[in-house]
Formats: sequence, structure tokens, C-alpha cells
Amino acid sequence: MEKGLVKDIFGWDVKNWSKTISYWEKHISIKNKEYECLELGSSYGGLSLWLALNKNKVLCTDINGPEEGAAELHKKYNCSSRVRYEALDATNIPYENQFDLVVFKSILGGISSNNQNHNKAKTINEIYKALKPGGVLLFAENMEATAFHKVLRKKYGTSWWNYLKMNELSEVFASYTRLTYTTAGFLGCLGRNEVQRNFLGKIDSLLEKVIPERNRYIVIGVAIK
Repeated sequence: MEKGLVKDIFGWDVKNWSKTISYWEKHISIKNKEYECLELGSSYGGLSLWLALNKNKVLCTDINGPEEGAAELHKKYNCSSRVRYEALDATNIPYENQFDLVVFKSILGGISSNNQNHNKAKTINEIYKALKPGGVLLFAENMEATAFHKVLRKKYGTSWWNYLKMNELSEVFASYTRLTYTTAGFLGCLGRNEVQRNFLGKIDSLLEKVIPERNRYIVIGVAIK
């Protein structure tokens, strides 16, 4: 996948977050399947772009609707005909047994902020309801990681985000028949711009050989209904 496309899909700490694609594609083939797909918390619709380019039909959503740039991004890659847009609350999904695939990147922490930890499981259970029998959830989410990350997040003003904890995974995804996951990233999230994050992401690819999975800051998973 060319660098420009990868950047358009992920946008931030691309070196680390783009590892989601290779992990997901090890577990499910999405090319030319004409799957009915839902992206939650899409913002600029990067994951919708990935799905549409692989010849799937996508409902691209966010709480107040995707950003205006989402439609322009999909038009840029000539896949607009495969994408439609909607405002949708991930804690109250108005679909049942509708989608072959649901995807999201980094939404649980915001949804469950302000002492609403129950919204993590609520969101995942709403996705379960929206999936067809045997449907698949592909997700990538920010993890709590280490005390080192906590200190820096507090310093730079992101401590309000309710980061997913490793020991929450089995409970949050309890309704699914199967859950597999891996983790990625350690330093990349600390870069102040994408040049720095790209450099740190390259270091992370080496550090992942020695840093325990529980200490990394991204969890990448596949959950089957």
C-alpha cells in the first residue's frame, strides 16, 4: 500500500496505527467481497476508504456525522459510489443483524470519558447487535499502557480520555464467540508532530521485540459474533 494512501487512512502516528491492516488481513479477507460495512467514529472516513477501495459497501458514521472532508477523501480515490454517510451514536446503533463488518479506530476512550466506563461494554454490545450472525468487528483502540504514558498524558492534557485497560478486554468483549488481538506502539504517541511520530514509530518497531504486550499503547483486535 503506497505511503500517501496509508496516511490518508490513518492520519496520526501512521507508522504504528497502520499495523492494524496487516493484522486484520491475517484474520479476514475483505477484497471483492461486497460486504455490508459500518465505520463508527469515522471523522474523515479513513477506514471507510480502505473498505471501499476493496470493493465493499460502507456506511461511514460519526456522532454528528463524518467531517466534511470525508466525502472529499473518498472522491479523491474514486470510491464515493460505495460510501454513504450518517450521524450515528455508537452507544445506540439503530441496526440489527445488518452488517458483515464493523470497524473503528480509537473511539472507546472518548465515549467512556467523564466517569462513563460502562459505555465501553455498551458500545461493543451495540456493535454485536448490529452485526450479522458470524459477522466481524475489526478494532484498534488506545490502551492505558504504562505509568510513563499516564504522566505524559496528564502533562499534555489528554488524561480525560478513559483509556482501555488490558484486564478489561475479556469483560468488554464477553458477548463475542471469539476474540483475538495484538498490541503495538510505545513511543510514537509522544511525538509532537507527524515527523517526530514517524521517527519514534520506527524505533517502536524495534522496541516491540522487547517491550511486553501489556505496555504498548495500541490494541488491535478481531472479534467474531
